[in-house]
Amino acid sequence: MTKQPTLTKADLIEEVLKVTELPRKESETIVETIFDSIIEAIQKGEKIEIRGFGSFRTRQRKGRVGRNPKTGEKVEVPAKRIPFFKPSKELKDFVNSDEAAAMTSAAETAAASSSNSTHS
Repeated sequence: MTKQPTLTKADLIEEVLKVTELPRKESETIVETIFDSIIEAIQKGEKIEIRGFGSFRTRQRKGRVGRNPKTGEKVEVPAKRIPFFKPSKELKDFVNSDEAAAMTSAAETAAASSSNSTHS
């Protein structure tokens, strides 16, 4: 099984840098500001909706009794809020489209060839 390529925050900064031709520091600030805004809104319990991409919100998890996997001892797991992402219909359709499949296979080929050249 081949390892799936991963898009990192550094990759996003590089993409902003290429598209906008802004200095690296400003590109970093843009990406950081977007993530900080999303995190802040989620912490406040707000819903974030990005048309054509999806929405972020929190869901409430009920408290429950769990088990310590090492000892088997019962452990009380408290109720908590968890972040939840719901992709838009457009994003789901794109991920399942022929165009997305072609992009995925091209990315996997590129990743395989780069890992082969680094391991040779």
